[in-house]
Amino acid sequence: MADTLAPSRPRVTGAGRPAPRRRPLSTSMLPRRSGLAVAVFLVPPLLLYGAAVLLPIVQSLILSLFEWDGITALKFVGLDNYVKMFTRDDVFWTAFGNALGYLAICLVLQLGGALAVAGLLTALPRARELVKTLYLLPAVISTVAIAFLFIRIYSLEPVGLLNQLLGWVGLEGLQTAWLSNVQTVLAAVSIPEGWRFTGLYMLIIYAALIAVPKELEEAARLDGASWWQTFWRIRFPYIRPVWITTTVMATTFALRGFDIPYLLTNGGPGQSSELLTTYMYKTAFVHTDYGYASAISVFIVVECLVAVGLIFLLLRRKDA
Repeated sequence: MADTLAPSRPRVTGAGRPAPRRRPLSTSMLPRRSGLAVAVFLVPPLLLYGAAVLLPIVQSLILSLFEWDGITALKFVGLDNYVKMFTRDDVFWTAFGNALGYLAICLVLQLGGALAVAGLLTALPRARELVKTLYLLPAVISTVAIAFLFIRIYSLEPVGLLNQLLGWVGLEGLQTAWLSNVQTVLAAVSIPEGWRFTGLYMLIIYAALIAVPKELEEAARLDGASWWQTFWRIRFPYIRPVWITTTVMATTFALRGFDIPYLLTNGGPGQSSELLTTYMYKTAFVHTDYGYASAISVFIVVECLVAVGLIFLLLRRKDA
């Protein structure tokens, strides 16, 4: 008992001298030189990010406090551009509502389609690489090519592919000019964007699904769990971090979507497919009101930040 309570003695070497004590390990994860090397390699991309992303945001924030047509001198108006945006501009609120509808359709197509295809791929015994390549192909096609492709698909005169399919199945009454009909145009410009990036998100989710331990799924099946219970209780919690990241990417990309809606309809007919991004572009480069366009751009940035915050609030589960 006394030996147990006695303090530990220094280890003695064969020569009778106490062995030198080992130096405690450094609490730093990297040696000083390695930390310096990491800092040296991180500084250039951080400077580039600041110059290409943060600086334009700050410039837009400052310019939003002015009235400027790009030629004459700046005229300070304070928060008047924001007051106009929220209280005196009906087109802004129409574009905001369209942007939310555009976002909802894109998320359903991209995330829902990506999850469904990724789940099917995990059960596909052959030709996985071919299927993944076919689904990823739209993400590498030019945006202009995609826009012209869907113009032909939606066309009524000459009859496009969609209207031809409706005629073949006996639904001629549903044939319409999809990009000219105010009831269908918003969905028509949203579908190409959703179709374009479904393959990209499918690859991300598929990589997360195949990393789920098979033992957990097999144990759940042996316990009598259904397919849905296995997915919801085992697969989805395991891929939750990847799902959050994918949702953030899809949401921010959709809120900043511009090229395909602009190429397909330019916001028309009327303002039926006008988005905040297309409205900002036309305000700046058609009406040459750069101060007000900057205020809209600041709102888009804040909108994206709020959306990301809501995603983390709703989807992120704290560890018990």
